Amino acid sequence: MKVTKEQVYDALRAVVDPEVGFDVVSLGLIYDVAVDEANNAKVTMTLSTQSCPLHEMMVEWVRAGAESVEGIGEVEIDLVFEPMWNIDMAEDHVKEALGRF
Repeated sequence: MKVTKEQVYDALRAVVDPEVGFDVVSLGLIYDVAVDEANNAKVTMTLSTQSCPLHEMMVEWVRAGAESVEGIGEVEIDLVFEPMWNIDMAEDHVKEALGRF
């Protein structure tokens, strides 16, 4: 069974950034998900700041979220800081809740 990038994105919606209370997808922290023919996934993500105190934990939570998808193979996390995250990358409901819309 082929795993889709949409399935991985859906699973990552369960990963909540405890500092702001929203999931990493809604926050715009997940830049891309690629799934190859062997169902291995590469998740390109960022953090709200490079000095995030939960840096290692966030990466592991995202890895575990992706690994929860039935049929997924290996999961690679590519942590990037370009482009630098900003609130405009978040979904509208997040911006509205944080008073930025």
